[in-house]
Amino acid sequence: MKSVLLATTLLTFGLGSAAMATTKAEVLTFYADIAQATYSDSLAAARTLQTAVQTLVSDPTGANLQAARAAWIAAREPYQQSEVFRFGNPIVDDWEGKVNSWPLDEGLIDYVDAAYGGPTDENDFAVLNVIANPSFALSGKTIDAELITPELLADTLHEADGIEANVATGYHAIEFLLWGQDLNGHGTGAGERPATDFARNETCTGGNCDRRAQYLMAATELLVRDLEWMAAQWRDGGQGRNAVTADEDAGIVAMLTGMGSLSYGELAGERMRLGLMLNDPEEEQDCFSDNTHNSHYFDGLGIRNVYLGSYTRPDGSVLSGASLADLVTETDPALDAEMQARLSQTMQALGAIKSEAEAGFAYDQMLERGNEKGEKLIMGGVNALVDQAKTIERVVTVLGLDNIAFEGSESLDNPDAVFQ
Repeated sequence: MKSVLLATTLLTFGLGSAAMATTKAEVLTFYADIAQATYSDSLAAARTLQTAVQTLVSDPTGANLQAARAAWIAAREPYQQSEVFRFGNPIVDDWEGKVNSWPLDEGLIDYVDAAYGGPTDENDFAVLNVIANPSFALSGKTIDAELITPELLADTLHEADGIEANVATGYHAIEFLLWGQDLNGHGTGAGERPATDFARNETCTGGNCDRRAQYLMAATELLVRDLEWMAAQWRDGGQGRNAVTADEDAGIVAMLTGMGSLSYGELAGERMRLGLMLNDPEEEQDCFSDNTHNSHYFDGLGIRNVYLGSYTRPDGSVLSGASLADLVTETDPALDAEMQARLSQTMQALGAIKSEAEAGFAYDQMLERGNEKGEKLIMGGVNALVDQAKTIERVVTVLGLDNIAFEGSESLDNPDAVFQ
């Protein structure tokens, strides 16, 4: 008994700070744990959405349409927190286009307003409307689309002819089917698709209601399948977990690349600054539902999750563990304090956008040319994210890492090119 006590005493007091030091291996293991939890929660939310869609299709009432829309918005909360895993992890980046591609030429999928126009030089399929056409020509072949299946969407229609705007799958295709086009411009209101667009009798609006229901069911089934696959990649033995934990320095690089690229080029640049420069409500990420404020907010939260090693699940439970913050604190406590302050400033700025939108000042209104309040809100987020990315670069240096390049954006790096 004495020897056990002595050994414990030596472990507790003799080893000192060395026993408490956080290792890169511990940080990477918990990073993979957060990824697994985030994708698992995204999957659970997608299954709830699928159930709501099935109810809508079976009984297309206004109440059931609203319930499906609410399930879609709820499903975005965990998924957007996963986007920080995209950059730096090829397994995620190669897959992400299946579930979150944006923007999209929605005329590929269903009817659109006449002002939308027709086929363009860039996209012959901009108004294909597969819901109204049980067969169509693609690359010289006649495609049988009599049944709209997950396989038709994923293997044939998605990015048809290699055109990225031909988005046939994922959250935004589902969003369009639930809301329809937002024709309000910079005015208030989201898309207003009626529940009768899914009716199977004489009350059907929009035509082809049975095929529209098929498409919506197929798209939600495919979303669930894709998220099942990704959630599995972060479990023990999964490809994503194995890849990020195989080499400690490379794994930490992946973490910081995800944080920096999402902060700078993707969120501050492509999703926020670019839309403000163009004053275009079509540049909203969730443009049919007017949910962009939430998507930006939860993107920012995902970045903070990775640095702090903490993730709050939809049920309110919190996962916490070894983090980048621990590694930085051990090397440069002042830099850790700066990084955490930057993260807080970003969340405050994104939170201000979210609060204003929830109070009735929609994100597409913020984008309107000459709207000083909207520009101030959006640029507050942009500037905070850019400052955050600069501090992430300093973290890279302090941790002695190299070979890191963050995603850029012409809107930030070469603004004149946006209008050329």
